[in-house]
Amino acid sequence: MDPKKSSHTFTFLILLSLFLHSTVADGSSSVFFLDNPSHRYFHASSEIGSMALSEVGAAISVLLGFAPPVTLSASSSLKLNEVLVPNPFDRPRSVVILEVTGAEGVSIEALRSNVVNENKADIQLPDADEVSLFSLDEPTTDAEYSDKELTDFASWLSGSYVSGELTIPLEDDANLKFQLTKEADREFVTSLVSLTRKIQRAIEMHQDLSGAVRRPSELISGKFDGLKALKEHYGAEGVAKGTKLFSIAMSKIFDSLTEAYKGHIVGVIVCNDTPSVAEPLFNVIFTSPPTARWLEETKALPNTTAIEEIILVRRTVAWVTGILLLIATLLGIYFLLNMPLTRDTLLYSNVKLD
Repeated sequence: MDPKKSSHTFTFLILLSLFLHSTVADGSSSVFFLDNPSHRYFHASSEIGSMALSEVGAAISVLLGFAPPVTLSASSSLKLNEVLVPNPFDRPRSVVILEVTGAEGVSIEALRSNVVNENKADIQLPDADEVSLFSLDEPTTDAEYSDKELTDFASWLSGSYVSGELTIPLEDDANLKFQLTKEADREFVTSLVSLTRKIQRAIEMHQDLSGAVRRPSELISGKFDGLKALKEHYGAEGVAKGTKLFSIAMSKIFDSLTEAYKGHIVGVIVCNDTPSVAEPLFNVIFTSPPTARWLEETKALPNTTAIEEIILVRRTVAWVTGILLLIATLLGIYFLLNMPLTRDTLLYSNVKLD
């Protein structure tokens, strides 16, 4: 593996682990901005003030290369300046949003912000033709995965899957083990497998779009509910164990996205400590540009007699002009056809005019 890429992966894994294991005193939800270490789109500060979901949605709109909503207040604009690098000509134009539910009071020490409210927020985008949307919440056709698919998933994470047990090595020579014969473990692991497959389909769609003459911005969004099963069955200990595997898998996922998008992609992870709901936190709405207006007469003017006189004059001038051009054309043809074939004495003579 490339040492530079390995360093980026290790750094991302440490930050994401802090994000999933640190506890916030007030237990509020958090938002974490995943950046590309080699090409930063966010400020490198460790923490910023609290943000509303509407401000997070406005930041996503800017990252996609569009202007923030006109309704954004001045204080919210200043908040965006604390998050985003001030270069309007250098935006990734690709964002992946993941809402993580079931993990309470998580945080990170690198560019983390508390969410001051948990109401739904809008991500305002222009015409739908300028943005490609990919939902990670689409239902999968296969609820269960074969042993081969689970073995491939374990190998992708440098682990193993033998006799229903998934083993993933950690940095401290310890191992994470999940018994897939248990319903909670299997539900959690299969949800991770499903997430990685959907991300792969998003990458394939990006490769199809990359050949377009005018490539649209790309927004990948979804929700991860896999930790809920571990929390209900094992409690806080199960959640802590699950977040470790999630951080490893998310690190690999973001590496794949960064490589496929050539670094022009960022991530926004919102950790929601409220019970999982069917609707996502962010609602994407399109604000189509105003349509062009054509100048046309919608109704007759009051003075219809004057309009009829103008029309009559214009038609008369057009007919007279056409008749004169036709007569001139016919006369020209007549004289050309009856022109004598003798040489013109003035043109062909050698005399000199004094």
